[in-house]
Amino acid sequence: MNIPLLLRQFLPLLFLLNLLLPAQAQVLKPATWSYDVSKKQVAVGEEVELIFNVRIDKDWYLYSSDFDPDLGPMVTEFKFAKHPSYELVGKIKPVNPKKKYDDLWDGEYTYFTGTAQFRQKVKVQQPGLLVKGTYEYQVCTDISGKCIPFDDEFTFNTSQIQVTAAVAPAPGTTPATTAPAEARQQPLAPTGAAQAPAGASATLEQEEQPQDTTALSSATTTDTATQIAAASTETPAPAPLQGYTPGEEAEAGGLWAFFLVAFIFGLGALLTPCVFPMIPMTVSFFTSSGDSRRQGIFKAGIYGLSIIAIYTLIGTVVAKLFGADGANFISTHWLPNLLFFAVFIIFAMSFFGLFEITLPSSFLTKVDAQADRGGMVGVFFMAFTLVLVSFSCTGPIVGSILVASAGGETVRPVMGMFGFSLAFALPFTLFAIFPSWLSSLPKSGGWLNSVKVVLGFLELALALKFLSIADQVYHWGILDRDIYLALWIVIFTLMGFYLLGKLKFSHDSDLPYLGVPRLFLAIATFGFVVYLIPGLFGAPLKALAGYLPPQSTHDFDLNALIRQRGGSTAAVSTNQICEPPKYADFLSLPHGLQGYYDLEQAKECAAAQSKPIFIDFTGHGCVNCREMEANVWSDPEVLRRLQENFVIVALYVDDRTELPQQEWYTSSYDNKEKKTIGKKFADYQITKFNVNAQPYYVLMDENENVLVKPIAYDLSVENFVKFLDAGVATYKANQQAQ
Repeated sequence: MNIPLLLRQFLPLLFLLNLLLPAQAQVLKPATWSYDVSKKQVAVGEEVELIFNVRIDKDWYLYSSDFDPDLGPMVTEFKFAKHPSYELVGKIKPVNPKKKYDDLWDGEYTYFTGTAQFRQKVKVQQPGLLVKGTYEYQVCTDISGKCIPFDDEFTFNTSQIQVTAAVAPAPGTTPATTAPAEARQQPLAPTGAAQAPAGASATLEQEEQPQDTTALSSATTTDTATQIAAASTETPAPAPLQGYTPGEEAEAGGLWAFFLVAFIFGLGALLTPCVFPMIPMTVSFFTSSGDSRRQGIFKAGIYGLSIIAIYTLIGTVVAKLFGADGANFISTHWLPNLLFFAVFIIFAMSFFGLFEITLPSSFLTKVDAQADRGGMVGVFFMAFTLVLVSFSCTGPIVGSILVASAGGETVRPVMGMFGFSLAFALPFTLFAIFPSWLSSLPKSGGWLNSVKVVLGFLELALALKFLSIADQVYHWGILDRDIYLALWIVIFTLMGFYLLGKLKFSHDSDLPYLGVPRLFLAIATFGFVVYLIPGLFGAPLKALAGYLPPQSTHDFDLNALIRQRGGSTAAVSTNQICEPPKYADFLSLPHGLQGYYDLEQAKECAAAQSKPIFIDFTGHGCVNCREMEANVWSDPEVLRRLQENFVIVALYVDDRTELPQQEWYTSSYDNKEKKTIGKKFADYQITKFNVNAQPYYVLMDENENVLVKPIAYDLSVENFVKFLDAGVATYKANQQAQ
């Protein structure tokens, strides 16, 4: 076979595919909509539910329709065109959306993952039913940092619902009981079917893939059975969707980060006075029990696996008890958050030596007796005994991991307990395999109690997070950002003094000299305190963004005060624009930057100032846009370049402000009329760049010639600086060539 000849023949084809495939893969459609009805045949005067089903791609989520539209994220919105054949009954209802509190938005929103369902009840007024309308929504993913707004149309008519004439009720009956038997017994088509109603736009249906519709179908069939049994036109509350697997929305990176934290906690637990002395004792048992070396190592392995199994089982039980809905309730409701706050305070007091958390001695004795049975069962109960005996030290740590995992997916408790137990069990197995390592272990002593006290300080600091969540959700105003930071500064300052030996608790031993490890820990602690102090004056403290209350709760923000009073910041003095920007009364740029919100204005100013244009495709509901602004735009090198070298234009693709009628137009992409600011710029992004996700950054000249390859979500400041510099260099080269 002539391999070089084959390569020469196929290289042109591969090159062509390389050009075509990226162009087709950029426009993403992570949500697929389909439509159904609660019953296929109704009489005039009866009610029927219109069902909107959504299949959402893995790692994406869809914002629901039942939270404050002014919060920030784009609320899913339905608009129904008026028609004499029907009347809306109540508002559209999302079926069991998830809830989450977000520090960035400073509020609670609802969302869907996996599948979503919305239901609207209508009353049929006359034959010839026709229900038409539009819906707008936004889907986002935390994996690649993209948010995409969409809009589409829907139609329900007689091809989905057969309408019969109203039947007069028989004496002593209600209209519902006299409805034709055929109408009451008509079976439902599977909910979530791939076919959309006739006349509906198929924009999102084109790439639909086979779906498992059993769960949705059973939910809808259950509703129908309930309707028949009740012989009433009143539709019961919809059953929960079953198409979603708990934990499906968890991004791999977040889970592995949580696993790593739990693993570190497990290593910390080994250094407590309840556990550390057990390591040589347990290893000695396996190496000197009369078994062969191979048998000793095998039993030590079973011992370690038993520890992992016990803790992982605890995580699984917690996951099953709470589930996804329970986790969201725990993460947002004031009661569990105040309870966890109190629990963490109790854990800290225990670590400080005020009291000891122990299990009943009778229970420990019974379990320990099982360890004498020998064999694999005996090894398992030895592991169980270790878990119970060390509870006074490990209980607060295990509890902390389980509480921290109860704010999102149900897989997190399992992953957390696996990480903790893996670190906890590893030394027992490794030292059994390599017993000579035991001689390198430090001797037990007062340093073990010091580890407990340091963990107590950490528990105390983490407790504030739960109080902060309750405070933010219910707007109590008792733990604003500055108060929170002040408490953390005090806690970690005391911890630093403890590490230096300047504080002493009742169970602490005398500290005749300061060891090098303690000195370095003290340096790290005081360094962290110094890092926190500027936060009292408004510094963003980006590394702690997930743990601190939002910046908006800060009473004394110097940066905001300077901008409000027109101080001499670089943004005010160097970032000049040509004319007052359109839409500036409700749109803004971060960090005091000035710019435009309309591309035509930006092009005119760019021509006048001989500068390239920096286009920011963004959105009100784009979380990752805000992250880019907070973590990348705020960097001094990036901010200076944006201020001095570009005309900035932020194009909001999800803004619903209506354009003047003379600016309405029909898109060449989807043949739909664009009437709002958001739809105009979303259409521009798709037709010009074949991309529909945000954030998306483009550098171009006043003639819309793209200067360098656009970029999207990337938290690397270095990459962003290179992107900006490359655009300026290309722009200057083009100007000189002209």
